[in-house]
Amino acid sequence: MATINSVEQLTENKFVNLFHVKGENDKGHKSNYFVASRCKTKEDLMITTGKNVADGVSIYALCGEKHDKVVMVRQYRYPINTYIYEFPAGLCEPGEDYHEAAVRELHEETGLVFHPLDVDSMYELPRFSSVGMSDESVAMVFGYADGEITDKYQELSEEIQVVLVDRAEAKRILKEEHVAILAAYQLQHFIHDEEPFAFLH
Repeated sequence: MATINSVEQLTENKFVNLFHVKGENDKGHKSNYFVASRCKTKEDLMITTGKNVADGVSIYALCGEKHDKVVMVRQYRYPINTYIYEFPAGLCEPGEDYHEAAVRELHEETGLVFHPLDVDSMYELPRFSSVGMSDESVAMVFGYADGEITDKYQELSEEIQVVLVDRAEAKRILKEEHVAILAAYQLQHFIHDEEPFAFLH
């Protein structure tokens, strides 16, 4: 396993920071690595703590009388300068558990009320979103949503359109649109599984 020799914080931003990591792997190769992180300081990095703590949540919510639609957002993202289809998501507040964060974030982004399922923890444990360049970790929360869609709770910085996706539209999105990888995998289940949450039982 590689040895990390030093970590230098290069930025001090609210939502993401850049760290310069110097290390040497077990082949003797010396590396200069740059890590993007949600952490505010190098003391909070997983490099330092060894702990995988969820930065945020991604919400897989079914809605409709027959629970035959998935709540998605079509959101503008600066890194790709276009729109991408994603699940509603957001950062966890200090002391907030996954379900609390998911209820809050779904309501803020869509206006809908989220009812999380009580599932085995292995399905909700935080997973790494892009570990080649970031230690960002996201917990997936599953459940049902109802209520009225509105954008009145969205932040001014957000450019989000709420979309209720049935199986036919899910196929079109996967064929024709930019889709976040986590959402793409779940949409594949949604299209083919008669009971979309069967894998949770």
